[in-house]
Amino acid sequence: MEYMTGPAAPTQGNILCCQCGVPIPPNPANMCVGCLRAQVDITEGIPKQGTLHFCRQCERYLQPPGTWIQCTLESRELLALCLKKIKASLSKVRLIDAGFIWTEPHSKRLKLKLTVQKEVINGAVLQQVFVVEYIVQSQMCEDCHRIEAKDFWKAVVQVRQKTLHKKTFYYLEQLILKHRLHQNTLRIKEIHDGLDFYYSSKQQAQKMVDFLQCTVPSRSKSSQRLISHDIHSNVYNYKSTFSVEIVPICKDNVVCLSPKLAQSLGNMSQICVCVRVTSTIHLIDPCTLQIAEVDGNTYWRHPFNSLFHPKQLEEFIIMDINRVQEKRKGAGAGARSNKHTLAEAWVRKTSELDTDRQYFCCTHLGHILNPGDLVLGSVLFFVFLLHDYFMTEFMDSLQACVLIKKSYDRSKRQRRRNWKLKELERDKEGTDTDDERQYQDFLEDLEEDEAIRKNVNIYRNIPVESDTDDDGPPRISLAEMLEDLHISQDATGGEGMRETSDLDSLKVHTWTVIVFPQCINWIHDNWLSI
Repeated sequence: MEYMTGPAAPTQGNILCCQCGVPIPPNPANMCVGCLRAQVDITEGIPKQGTLHFCRQCERYLQPPGTWIQCTLESRELLALCLKKIKASLSKVRLIDAGFIWTEPHSKRLKLKLTVQKEVINGAVLQQVFVVEYIVQSQMCEDCHRIEAKDFWKAVVQVRQKTLHKKTFYYLEQLILKHRLHQNTLRIKEIHDGLDFYYSSKQQAQKMVDFLQCTVPSRSKSSQRLISHDIHSNVYNYKSTFSVEIVPICKDNVVCLSPKLAQSLGNMSQICVCVRVTSTIHLIDPCTLQIAEVDGNTYWRHPFNSLFHPKQLEEFIIMDINRVQEKRKGAGAGARSNKHTLAEAWVRKTSELDTDRQYFCCTHLGHILNPGDLVLGSVLFFVFLLHDYFMTEFMDSLQACVLIKKSYDRSKRQRRRNWKLKELERDKEGTDTDDERQYQDFLEDLEEDEAIRKNVNIYRNIPVESDTDDDGPPRISLAEMLEDLHISQDATGGEGMRETSDLDSLKVHTWTVIVFPQCINWIHDNWLSI
């Protein structure tokens, strides 16, 4: 059988390059690619080197004329910033592709690989690949300049507390560290009765004020002062001042409530002990275990002060103590504490051991006190005579003294402490021994109060002395502590961040303990083959 075949398909012929004579497919320029590139350079006029300005403090790049933007290495934002540097030169060609070539992060060099096209002789389109290198130069931005100057600010938050003890400030410091509200401050200055926080904008200062009002009972007021005014653009430059006053009540203060406030809190006794200060003031009646919370607004409507200065507390020794049944609730009485035990105790001052004088009192510390224990408290008789809210008809019903907290050996307690806290970096006028004593009181409060510890970041530390004495003062468990992380970051920002801690090594050791018995069995079974 014969098959019919059609005419052969025409094939494209080759021509000779007009420059070098090499056979090439026909093109409008009649030249090979090599000769065409030798004759025409489509990247002419495009700079092959450039400069980028980088602020090492805030890790931002300068986008001309005066904008600083956050970019990570080899990101789209950084690529767009680099292309804007040569945007005018790229207008004569067509950009096909752009990407980064890897460079060492510490080399201060960025390389871009660009692919461009352009129509050349007689309509021929030429494509070319080239590299643009950028040198990263360090330059401090205006915001960082203001921070380093430490004298430029637009808003200040003045936090004050009219009290002789700084327990509330130490607690507030830990809250600020935990929520990282100190990062936007230009400067933190400590003075004798509070702290000053300086900010570069009013919005950041207002954020701090809102945080303070949510975490501690306080009140605030603001003012502003005109610095300059541009009549042409109608722009005003103000400096704002926010004044925040914290209630002058600290933990372990004995307070005397007004009759009206005590009645509104469930017919509480006027003499109460402050067991905690968080967003509210937590009070307890040592005679009935009745508890109440006073917020900031209620306090400023019915203010009350502490009866004793912390240095006025005296040391007592428990001579005898008896746990008693809780007294029957009266009409309209509030809730009672489940964490405390009511007890009646006979105590004697340690400074009066050579006398027979003893004091009788009811206490809310019956769950931790035993005969022979030392406890801090104060005699109430002379204080009541001078207080405004004291009523003489109730003189006979008042107890002789009030007990505040159990006393432990402070030096031994410090040696056993296996944890630590971080502190704010601030300018201090000067420290004295009283500040150190108050700080130790705050650390002891953290060990004794679990509710406060939940709001504080506690870090593990190596103690000077360790023992297993179960009868000693309260201690913080290892489960409540955090590792003190060390974070390292490359100077150019973005990449290269890594967190290391002792927890990683702990995981490795734990895995080794689990696998080790299996390794022993495998070695025992395969010993001869080895």
